[in-house]
Amino acid sequence: MTQESHSLGQFNFAGDDHVVPFQVEGLDVRGRAVQLGPMLDAILERHNYPLPVARLVAETVVLTVLLGTSLKFEGKLIIQTKSNGPVDLVVADFSTPDRVRAYARYDEDALARAVESGDTQPQDLLGEGILAFTIDQGVHTQRYQGIVPLDGASLEEIAGVYFRQSEQIPTKVRLGVAELLDRDENGKPRHRWRAGGMVAQFLPEAPERMRQPDLPGGDGAEDMPAEIDDLWDEAQVMVETIDADELTDPMVGTERLLYRLFHERGVRVYPPQPVYDRCTCSRERLRDVLASLSQEEIDASVEGGAISVTCEFCSTTYRFEATEVRPQ
Repeated sequence: MTQESHSLGQFNFAGDDHVVPFQVEGLDVRGRAVQLGPMLDAILERHNYPLPVARLVAETVVLTVLLGTSLKFEGKLIIQTKSNGPVDLVVADFSTPDRVRAYARYDEDALARAVESGDTQPQDLLGEGILAFTIDQGVHTQRYQGIVPLDGASLEEIAGVYFRQSEQIPTKVRLGVAELLDRDENGKPRHRWRAGGMVAQFLPEAPERMRQPDLPGGDGAEDMPAEIDDLWDEAQVMVETIDADELTDPMVGTERLLYRLFHERGVRVYPPQPVYDRCTCSRERLRDVLASLSQEEIDASVEGGAISVTCEFCSTTYRFEATEVRPQ
């Protein structure tokens, strides 16, 4: 395994909260892998989610980070669920080059019933609905949105469906979440979250080699199934051998996992990209939003001569005097 700009004996491991791009030339595969630690902890502890909800949010954050760091332009990737399950809304977004935030909404009574019945897998908590992938390149551009159904499949499987129907790129996604129970520097017990993931894509020079079997309900000929390229078949088998613990164990690490999977085929890793828990809200942006409301809406929001707005993502509360906000 080699890394650009590092010679033998100077190899540096990326560590937590750094996305590692990689390439396996012998398999025509490119991808990204990550382990999240302190950044994920900060997002989850801020909201004090129940454990099953925290796991679901963590999976969504990993998926968003893996896909968002592939953006080659200034913009934002938003992954959002809307469903009828106990957790009816999960939103995570990645703003280039490195900002991540996430939020979930859930029904406490419905969640309690799900926990009591043991239905706590992410697909159980979401139920039926949609998962939307939105790419926003900012003002004066049109948003691109891909929507796939939530039909009881895992987020890993749904992400694969998204790539097949929107980009026609054979893609394999693995996600993992774990709780880490240890002690701090003073010997006191502490609870921490860890998560990891990998996305691998088959990108041969000949595009026709990327052809895959049609999705159920597609318009392809049912009697002419596409054959899976031998190299992509091999790559998928390798990725499927990943144990969930390997994705989250800090003693394994991203580079060690990539070496374990692909060293016989020659894996190259590239400089890691850090990601941070950073919200995009600001007092100025919220003031602009309030200024766009009608006078009646503003009057209805005033309490004690002021309007208080709390960001659902970072829980920061902004207070505006009524005189500060005037309709445009």
